[in-house]
Amino acid sequence: MPEDQEVSGRLRKAPTAFRTISEVAEDLQIPQHVLRFWETKFPQLKPLKRGGGRRYYRPEDIALLRRIGDLLYTQGYTIKGVQRLLRESGLEGPEPGEMEAEIEVEAPPALSGHAALRDILGELEAIAAELRLLGEMGESGQEGR
Repeated sequence: MPEDQEVSGRLRKAPTAFRTISEVAEDLQIPQHVLRFWETKFPQLKPLKRGGGRRYYRPEDIALLRRIGDLLYTQGYTIKGVQRLLRESGLEGPEPGEMEAEIEVEAPPALSGHAALRDILGELEAIAAELRLLGEMGESGQEGR
């Protein structure tokens, strides 16, 4: 199969091409209704809307969606936490991979006893959520056997 085709047989779009909500949802593995909901919660996210309300996402929109998804699903932030982070850092803040590199290089700030415990609890809750998700994924794969 030629390199410029996906498995489904459709031609791949250029990296700079606009994408529909269904293409973005499939690529990011996030349901379309969640993407629409995020538009109401994150004012930085503004896909173009054409006739009939069809959404077209620019590459910058997709990058922001990836970042929001990473912060919510991987790093365990709440929606309010992500809103605050985006508001404080603006759109020029570090990308998820860059944030991890900074965390590895910089020494963590000294925390008071309660703050340190809250920080550890947050990390443990994020790990527990990831483990639950992995368990659910494993269970759904076992059903067909």
